[in-house]
Amino acid sequence: MKKLKLSLMLTGLLAVASACGGNESSEAGGNNNDNESNGGNNNAGNSETEELSGSVQIDGSGTVYPLLSRIAEEYMVNEQQGVSVEVSRAGTSAGMQRFINGETDLSNASRTIKEEELQGLEENGIETQEFKVALDGMTIVIHPDNDWATEMTEEEVTDLFISGKYADDDNVLWSDVRDDWPDEEVNFYGPNENHGTYEFFVEVLLDEQDLVDGINLQQDYSTLVELVSDDENSIGFFGFGYYINNDDKLGVVSVDFGDGPVAPSLDTIAEDGDYAPFTRPVFTNLSIDAAKEKPEVKDFAKYIFEVADDLAGETGFAPLPEEELNSYIEEIDEIE
Repeated sequence: MKKLKLSLMLTGLLAVASACGGNESSEAGGNNNDNESNGGNNNAGNSETEELSGSVQIDGSGTVYPLLSRIAEEYMVNEQQGVSVEVSRAGTSAGMQRFINGETDLSNASRTIKEEELQGLEENGIETQEFKVALDGMTIVIHPDNDWATEMTEEEVTDLFISGKYADDDNVLWSDVRDDWPDEEVNFYGPNENHGTYEFFVEVLLDEQDLVDGINLQQDYSTLVELVSDDENSIGFFGFGYYINNDDKLGVVSVDFGDGPVAPSLDTIAEDGDYAPFTRPVFTNLSIDAAKEKPEVKDFAKYIFEVADDLAGETGFAPLPEEELNSYIEEIDEIE
């Protein structure tokens, strides 16, 4: 499995960082506490482009936050130093509500936009466009000392998290899954309902069946990392980036989808790859109105897809095909 250590250049990024919920953000225009430019990625942009000023407001998914914050950092340092880009991480649903209210220019999401959200945008006269940004692998994490559940079938994983599948009272023992596993109670962890990761896991992977009673759901991903790493009988789920940046304190489950166990990695996470059943695209939603009214919003939106191929892997995502990214740049270019 390819082990990629991420660059910890963002404030509060991934490890035991500050909470991913609330109104915390990475702000442009200044030096963000621990943020330093790597000065390296100049594949996109043009030094002769018009100098812009103003601000870009972004909120939404805690999963997408590391990637968009990294892109914002590059943009502010190497492209448009006069533009302030603020990336917050209230969660997909909470961020989308701000977007519907017209408070933000882009809204990051770890699931597709919902019909009721589109309706809210329409009612408020906001035209929007959803864009894929990268690919994420839903990662099943365990305590690093857990040496029995390192390989599980897809059905075992999903059934573990479904209420009533292994025990009527949901007090599931590891030995309920396989007889030779310990007679110890399993403790479940995951992100709460504010996160698109929760919605994807429940609605898509669990087919909208109820989660086990007593699961510990958290707003803060760094809290989840700590909880799982401190509990030998833990099992949890979240995006690949939060695992790979903490693989010194977490174990991971290789999932057998029918052709043998597959560990999530930048090589296996793909919509048509070995980890495809647990792969999902992550998104950003652009306010077309903001892009028309504020040149810095349109310019930054284009920049996302100019550098996403290079920066996705740095932050724990598999990149989209280059032709798809280029098509998004062309689409944004046509906004007048």
